[in-house]
Amino acid sequence: MRRRRSLSINDNMRKTMYSRRSMLLGGAQLGVAGLLGARMAWISIAENERWQLLSESNRVQLSLIPPRRGWIVDRGGQPIAMNRSDFRVDLIPDRLQNPGRVIASLVELLDLPDEEVARILADLEDAAGYQPVQVADGLEWEQFAAVNVRLPDLPGVAPLQGYSRYYPAGPAVAHLVGYVGAPSREDYEETRDPILMVPGFKIGKDMLEQTMEDSLRGEPGARRAEVTARGELVRELETRPDVSGDVLRLTVDAGLQEYAARRLGTESGSVVVIDTLTGGTLCMTSMPAYDPNSFSDGISHLEWNMLSEDDHVPLRNKTLQGLYPPGSTVKPMNALALLGQGIDPEETVTCSGRTRIAGGNFHCWRRGGHGAVNMNRAVAQSCDIYFYQMGVRIGMDPIAQTARTLGLGQRFPGLPVPYQYFGTVPDPAWKQRRFGEAWQTYDTVNATIGQGYMLTNPLQLAIMAARIGSGRNLTPHLIADNAGPRAAPLNFSAEHFDIVRQGMSDVVNGAGTAGRARLPIEGVQLAGKTGTAQVRRITMAERAGGVRSNASLPWELRDHGLFVCYAPTDNPRYAAAVVIEHGGGSGSAYPVARDVLTYLYDQDRAMEALERYEAGWGGDIATRMARQEAEYRARQAAAEAGTLRDPLADRASRDPETGE
Repeated sequence: MRRRRSLSINDNMRKTMYSRRSMLLGGAQLGVAGLLGARMAWISIAENERWQLLSESNRVQLSLIPPRRGWIVDRGGQPIAMNRSDFRVDLIPDRLQNPGRVIASLVELLDLPDEEVARILADLEDAAGYQPVQVADGLEWEQFAAVNVRLPDLPGVAPLQGYSRYYPAGPAVAHLVGYVGAPSREDYEETRDPILMVPGFKIGKDMLEQTMEDSLRGEPGARRAEVTARGELVRELETRPDVSGDVLRLTVDAGLQEYAARRLGTESGSVVVIDTLTGGTLCMTSMPAYDPNSFSDGISHLEWNMLSEDDHVPLRNKTLQGLYPPGSTVKPMNALALLGQGIDPEETVTCSGRTRIAGGNFHCWRRGGHGAVNMNRAVAQSCDIYFYQMGVRIGMDPIAQTARTLGLGQRFPGLPVPYQYFGTVPDPAWKQRRFGEAWQTYDTVNATIGQGYMLTNPLQLAIMAARIGSGRNLTPHLIADNAGPRAAPLNFSAEHFDIVRQGMSDVVNGAGTAGRARLPIEGVQLAGKTGTAQVRRITMAERAGGVRSNASLPWELRDHGLFVCYAPTDNPRYAAAVVIEHGGGSGSAYPVARDVLTYLYDQDRAMEALERYEAGWGGDIATRMARQEAEYRARQAAAEAGTLRDPLADRASRDPETGE
């Protein structure tokens, strides 16, 4: 037999190296297996709940249900803002593929006009990826169903059935309650509330809809549904219903609010009515206005441009943002200041139509003068010369203090509104702070007739009338449950109030400046004060030749018309203020106040008068706004076609002073 060959040193070394490698490899494999096992144990035990949730989220889809917004109702429960069933279609930018093709399909299905397509494209450019862009709402069932049938071919399209906000009175309540709209990027980033990402959900954007958002919004519901990996619905698992927002009851009378808006007709102005027992605001109207239904549905670019270019500024809340010289409406207030400084109400001043004070000539509105005038006649017939001379005698400080006591220059913190322009009650200290200049005698003269630096808003004027009529420190409120305790009496004597109130009664019921403001109600008399506020300077040359009539001036240069009042005179229940921008004087304001207060006593009589007016104006608010939009649309089309004549083309041929 052959003898077995002995292992060499090299063979032993190779065997040793092989064994070492095997051990290292086995150890590495064992380590990896251990790590994998530990990780699997960690996932299956420590992170079991997390992975169960992720698995569940793949199988179960959770979606939020937008809450139904709380209604806003008037003092009698009549709806001012409500909800109604709605079919709508939105676009979700993150999910949108081939936007041009999708939008073209929607145009065909929903018959969208060109300006709506332009709005959608602009909104898509500005929207965050998660932010829905409205295509259309208020759809008919057939249109809604047509979109749903084509949905597999329309990625990024979200048809929804829910509720939309509806304002029955439309523009009449726009500057009272505001409107709702889709949340902006800033709204979401401020709260990170996921409900703001839900297509179709809207939040308050102005006035009460905005300031009372927390109360009106409600609590969202939720829906759990089992879906396939492709997102197709398998079955509904669970639904938690939403909780509707709270009903917000106002002190406002919805019928009065709408009547006042309609009664303003084609004028630009404001009407405010206050309950003199409680301070409740019965009416707070600013016209012209936008239609909050259009804003809530998504306003077109054309309609926005029309509103923005309107010289009557329908986007401005004239009640709270409009500031006007109060004119002669402050004369009863000035009379209280004079009485407080010891002026005898029977002392007379001779009015010849003009007077010279501190080296300057100052005129009365009545060119021939009023003759001998005491305080009562000065209020009733609005004599400027009387208040010039008496105001200079007592100085501006007591006049300014009385004005503030009666509500001028005041911001009312109890009102849930996003803005209040509070104007100016000037005095020597104010002028020094504002301009670094000393107060002059002519500043007092101007202030005594509500001109110069003095500026007020219509709400303040209504509160001034309410405080004079009631003798109490009334403050306005809008929420029915926020009346608070009875207002304290003002620090004026009853005798002084009686003198001033008699003068205001004589304005209407005596030989005053507003005889046509008398109420057509048996046994109910109205007391008030007229006011005319200049918006241009009248030169001495013009006075010498005769002041131009308002009718001969462009609209924007005409005087404002104002009227403050309360009724009944013997036991005031209501107070009101009317401001008509560029109305040509107080004659444009007090007929409106008369009819608005008539509505509170005899609705049928007031409505009969209104129908006659509207026949001459070309219809009610909705009719006139529809005609205005049609005319604007036609002008825009003509301008684009190059057939619209430039209205400024003949400017060079006009008189540079008169514009004629």
